[in-house]
Amino acid sequence: MQRINKKILEQLIASTSEPVLLVRIDQPDWPVVLANPAFATIGSDEVLRQPFADVIEKLAGRELALEVSETVRSQQETNFSVELKKRDYLLVIKPLFLPTEESARFYAAYWRRGVGSGPAESAEVHQALLKAKRRIRDLSRDDPVTGLLNQRAFREIFEHDWAVAKREQGALSVVTFTLNDFDAYVDVFGRHAADSCLRRAGRAILRNLRRASDVIARTDGARFIVLSHATEEQGVQQFAGLIATSVRELGLHHPRSQSGKFVTVSQSVDVADTASETRSAREFLDDLLSRVAE
Repeated sequence: MQRINKKILEQLIASTSEPVLLVRIDQPDWPVVLANPAFATIGSDEVLRQPFADVIEKLAGRELALEVSETVRSQQETNFSVELKKRDYLLVIKPLFLPTEESARFYAAYWRRGVGSGPAESAEVHQALLKAKRRIRDLSRDDPVTGLLNQRAFREIFEHDWAVAKREQGALSVVTFTLNDFDAYVDVFGRHAADSCLRRAGRAILRNLRRASDVIARTDGARFIVLSHATEEQGVQQFAGLIATSVRELGLHHPRSQSGKFVTVSQSVDVADTASETRSAREFLDDLLSRVAE
């Protein structure tokens, strides 16, 4: 089959009345590389080169942006019901594969109108099925105490983003946060209170993440790990310091803490230049986790 000219494809996309975005996912931050004129009816007309997750967050909120980010990383096709400007849409996101590719380099996002125009029962069933599918996925990826990602899921995401960064000769930042004197906290207040403390600390860290493409997980015990595409070490250090302050300001009483009367965290920042790094993603992460566990 003869290859279709790029200009013809651009005209075809431009002619549709549905808002459409084309996203490159083999580059850091997944930039938007094409937006048809209809997209301006629901969002900004200045989205080119903007991170896809940021565009979704501005349109429909952080929770949906996180869901979309998870879907893209897992190379899945799915859809979400969203309301924009008092109109119902079905947001469809799907990977676009070339015949010679094992993994997609592009994703398409379509906003289809009238998702709520059918029978209410049909819409409810559709939403229930979507929630069930996500819950099945989450059961294997979530930490049962905090609801954040678990270490296995974090590793999958880290290895995916590492491969993208290496192709682009970019860098990744990893920040670990460890609750100080947490064994003593468990001894004083018990396991149920300790689990509540972990949940509140995890939420405080999550609230301070800069972008929907940032990732947080609980690795084990009282330790959390954050993946960011920020590459300037001083800025990442400041970011980690702000998060540590937000955890301390929760005011969780800790009578046996050696660093004050409240629960605090220690942080460690690692910036990996994937272009010059001789270790694999797995080796880098194993070394990092071994070091902070000492």
